[in-house]
Amino acid sequence: MSALDALEPEPAEAAALFGEGIERARAFARALAEHGEERGLIGPQEVPRLWSRHILNSAVAAPLFPAGGRVGDVGSGAGLPGIVLAIARPDVQWVLIEPMERRTIWLNEQVDALGLENVVVERTRAEESGRYEGMLDAVTARAVSALRTLIPWTAPLVRDGGELILLKGHNAPTEVDAAAKAIRKYKLSDVRVEVIGEGVVAEPTRVVRAIVR
Repeated sequence: MSALDALEPEPAEAAALFGEGIERARAFARALAEHGEERGLIGPQEVPRLWSRHILNSAVAAPLFPAGGRVGDVGSGAGLPGIVLAIARPDVQWVLIEPMERRTIWLNEQVDALGLENVVVERTRAEESGRYEGMLDAVTARAVSALRTLIPWTAPLVRDGGELILLKGHNAPTEVDAAAKAIRKYKLSDVRVEVIGEGVVAEPTRVVRAIVR
């Protein structure tokens, strides 16, 4: 059986989440299923749960981002959540920040293949991406690092009054507690954990949100 044969059937809620972008989402899912493991982008067990665990888990966060804004995705990797969010929110400009060359090659391939005119891929580390310092309306990340490490990488990129919207797992509240020092240092306010997608997708997403001052 090929990797593509193992791809999880598209969940019924996918079409509603992506709207007019559903064909692009399907194309991205197929590409990731077919090439993701061989290119070191996803693990061998991920294809059978690619839609529910990864794509929809990212897509449910799409409404949180500001219309017409410019948003960074730190450690974009396989394009989760950056490519997914760019498909779901064509009205937002996305900057995918990724240090590894093989991953940026993949991201640029997907941007071209999917015709995503609202995406720029930057090969750099977040902490070295000075050109975006204080320039982004929001920054997101998914499965990159613990919050106490992630805040120093992401907060400096956000403009005054902008927002961190960080996709996290079940331990999000614990991570917030452990990041108290970084939260104070980077003057984050209204720090909270939100559960999104309940009643919409099988696996809701936890998001740490905070305002940057």
